[in-house]
Amino acid sequence: MDRLRHLAAPALALAVVAALPLARPAPSAAAPPEFAPVSVSAGVAKGAAVKGQFLSYNDFHGAIDPPSGSGAVVNASGTSTPAGGVEYLATYLKKLRAEAKTEGRQTLTVGAGDLIGASPLVSAAFHDEPTIELMNQVGLQVSSVGNHEFDEGVDELIRLQRGGCHPVDGCQDGDGFGGAKFTYLAANTIDNKTGLPILPPIDIKLVGGVPVGFVGLTLEGTAGIVNPAGIKNVHFADEIQTANKWGNVLKLFGVKAQVLLVHEGGSQATATPTPGVSDCNGFSGPIVPIVTGLNPEFGLVVSGHTHRFYSCTLPNKKGTSVVTSAGTNGQLITDIDYTLDRRSGRFAEITAKNVIVENGVADGQGGWKKDANGVYLKNPDTVDPGAKKIADKYRTAVAPIANRVVGSITGDITRAATPAGESPLGDVIADAQLAYTKAAGAQIALMNPGGIRADFDAEASSGGEANGQVTYGEAFTVQPFNNLVVTQTFTGAQIKTVLEQQFAGFQGQTTNKILQVSAGFTYTWSASAAPGSKISNLALNGTPIDPAASYQVTTNDFLANGGDGFGALTAGTGRTTAPGFDIDALVAHLGAAPVSPGPANRISTTA
Repeated sequence: MDRLRHLAAPALALAVVAALPLARPAPSAAAPPEFAPVSVSAGVAKGAAVKGQFLSYNDFHGAIDPPSGSGAVVNASGTSTPAGGVEYLATYLKKLRAEAKTEGRQTLTVGAGDLIGASPLVSAAFHDEPTIELMNQVGLQVSSVGNHEFDEGVDELIRLQRGGCHPVDGCQDGDGFGGAKFTYLAANTIDNKTGLPILPPIDIKLVGGVPVGFVGLTLEGTAGIVNPAGIKNVHFADEIQTANKWGNVLKLFGVKAQVLLVHEGGSQATATPTPGVSDCNGFSGPIVPIVTGLNPEFGLVVSGHTHRFYSCTLPNKKGTSVVTSAGTNGQLITDIDYTLDRRSGRFAEITAKNVIVENGVADGQGGWKKDANGVYLKNPDTVDPGAKKIADKYRTAVAPIANRVVGSITGDITRAATPAGESPLGDVIADAQLAYTKAAGAQIALMNPGGIRADFDAEASSGGEANGQVTYGEAFTVQPFNNLVVTQTFTGAQIKTVLEQQFAGFQGQTTNKILQVSAGFTYTWSASAAPGSKISNLALNGTPIDPAASYQVTTNDFLANGGDGFGALTAGTGRTTAPGFDIDALVAHLGAAPVSPGPANRISTTA
């Protein structure tokens, strides 16, 4: 009965929304170079104020365990703080809620997408059911979907919301799966047959008797960055039009305090020292024009996707919106205090700051203790026992697989890119996929950089292994998508077209994405050349690529299906699929011999 009441408003909204036209966004004004950190106040009469708190986070990505390697710390304001891990996230959420309660504030806990997907093995091995259970445990109430919620397709996302065993693997933990207790909002993920969102577009919560409305959506460009096979029956609508459309529905219900949960964001400008977690220095990004077009009722925008931290005040159509993001991997929580005006039903005051989810042991000298291998020690005193119990269940179940040593590396192998866009780890993964398919005739392998999710840290020891040894769990964290490995035939001219499509402005590409390439394949790109004419000097083992000749090219199926905007990769012929997944190619490569960092000298660039 509670769930039926909970869905009543979204259901009524769906019934009336067809009568509302999509409002066209106003032309976007140029964004100022810098916005001030957040503290917005409109004033409210005595006795009319209702106090509340939002706690928000985004881009959790199944990071049940504390991040390791270079991602173990939050670097901000010139300091590095070890942070993250679901047991610590739960502790900080409880702490912040308790502090708000002493101030008479009601807390709502919200998210901005990518809670799941691109997850480490402890979550991914169970189709991210562990993360959903843990989000229930830590008290999440409502979240937008993000692009990674679609990694296994629309049907799987709906299963995670509603519950039920996986259609192939069943309920692997033996105790069933009840689904998310929180509500995923998907206002701009539209079913092609019905024309309606696949999940509720809005939610309404009462704070001191005053309604607060939520609209949740992912970025319009989601279709270009997830495997097309899983989203063939949906499309993703414009963020501004969708937000304002459903905001107008909320206004029909008398809801004038509105929050947009959107999986799109921005970033602060690079600076020394690094900006603070709650700063807004030189802010820019796709979220700026989105906010510019929003109705003024959207006093708060909780954003994500860029994995950056910030707390900003940005202009909307007729006023300002507070815009926040809590980085990634549960290492930060945005603590948002607000006041509602009971008479008008609108936000009267909003302040926001990011809080670091510390997991380390202080050394008493302003730093953090490490073990003999230089790994930060974790603080057992700030572990939440309830979250730990759930996490440990899955850690125990996956440990025999995760801790199996599969190979070795000679040193750290990172995703840090050269000015040409090539990384040592990108080289290694492309080489692994070429080796995996060479017996079938493959000559070139290409890898999308967004599919490389972590560095290899030679000193990391997730299962007690020696320095340089790599476990399956560590390899999976680097490459967690379980994509198929496919080989297709392309002409030399088609390969050049694929490479031209790395750059914004050519054949629908919206952002620069430099593919990582296998050994023997080289080329040059020009930064100043026009789109479609940037690539030159293509060669394979020193021999120029013949535009008319045919070549066997290996990619993952995400790319082969046109992911990341590489529609040119769908033009291949004679597709063959290797056994297993891309992680199997990487594991085989690691096990063949100690792997050294790639040379990162296969791609060159000119002005």
